[in-house]
Amino acid sequence: MNLYHQAIDLASNPKHTRWLSPLLILADAVLCALIIWKIPYTEIDWRAYIQQIEQYRNGQRDYTLIKGDTGPLVYPAAHLFIYNTLYLITNKGTDILIAQCMFAVVYLGALSMAMACYRLAKVPPYILPLLILSKRLHSIFLLRLFNDCFAILALFTAIYFYQRRIWTVGSVAYSFGVGIKMSLLLAGPAFGIILLQALPFKRAMNAAFLMAQVQITLAFPFLPANATGYLARSFELTRQFLFKWTVNWRFVGEEVFLSKRFALTLIAVHFALLAIFVQTRWTRPSGLSIPALISTAIQPLPPKAQQSMSLNVSPSFIMTSILTSMAVGMLCARSLHYQFYAYIAWSTPFLLWKAGLHPVLIYAVWGAQEWGWNVYPSTKTSSIVVVGCLTVQVLSVWWGTRNDSADVTSPGDIADEEKEHYE
Repeated sequence: MNLYHQAIDLASNPKHTRWLSPLLILADAVLCALIIWKIPYTEIDWRAYIQQIEQYRNGQRDYTLIKGDTGPLVYPAAHLFIYNTLYLITNKGTDILIAQCMFAVVYLGALSMAMACYRLAKVPPYILPLLILSKRLHSIFLLRLFNDCFAILALFTAIYFYQRRIWTVGSVAYSFGVGIKMSLLLAGPAFGIILLQALPFKRAMNAAFLMAQVQITLAFPFLPANATGYLARSFELTRQFLFKWTVNWRFVGEEVFLSKRFALTLIAVHFALLAIFVQTRWTRPSGLSIPALISTAIQPLPPKAQQSMSLNVSPSFIMTSILTSMAVGMLCARSLHYQFYAYIAWSTPFLLWKAGLHPVLIYAVWGAQEWGWNVYPSTKTSSIVVVGCLTVQVLSVWWGTRNDSADVTSPGDIADEEKEHYE
């Protein structure tokens, strides 16, 4: 019986993540080495990235003229600078083994940051094995060498520093991630609402301006040549994806998938879900509406109320809000390609746990999702599973966090109390 209780404690007590996390990371490092050694590398975008880097190194600064075998350069400048560094390390992109080893380091760094975020959010140890078991995620990092790998490292770095209340470093990390791939803009609403509640309005705006400054600094070498072209290519919100490559909405059929009505419907659903989370979940630390939060620019909250609101922005709240914002964006994206699983794989275990699902259900949903993302090419069935699992995550985390405000002190109430006291 003692062994049983010890096993339950080992699986459920967050204090054990301190020593279990390094063991899991070490095990995954061995797995990474075996994958690189035994499984052949698959060329998809690496050669095109290298071709684009060579044009940049030859002096091309007009973004609209930088192209590769797979098409034009469609990522912001941080992507270019990262792959320029890899170009130098890998003998002009020819040493694939060195590149894979570098991506293994990035993978283990991102995994370490994700586990650190899980630990700060007090996630139980039984969730952690799901972070190292994804076949598709290892493929994205080690066998495909996609830029999403650096973006997800930046995202979890930002989450970690926000959890530690080091807002400046977290803001720079997030903006740098957006500078790698604009997919991270999907987390933008959560970052904004977190800052508005964690910091006085002026400091929150300073963090936003800092993010903008990071983007301007990254883009600066390309702005004199063609500023409009840089923005259009790096943040192309109207980009069209081919139906044959989609992982998620294949089951609706090509005609519906390509229709404007379907695109507008997904946008409407996206905004509606964000509005619901903002109204019912993401403003709980303050107990204020968005207009009321913005009004603090003119009439700041009393110091005690501001401090209470800031303290209510907990590590768990930060991680839940940001990862939910990403999940909502992924659910409502018209087309997800296989590399987009990088933004989902390490979010799913946390969101399912935060939703309060039974461990068996958590593992079942994770397993179904992993299966859906490993079917190639995608089918109607696999795409239904992909969309279904994202839907479960979004709806269950909304429902499962309905009572999370029980221990939150409303800054509005404190402000009223202080006002009465001064009167």
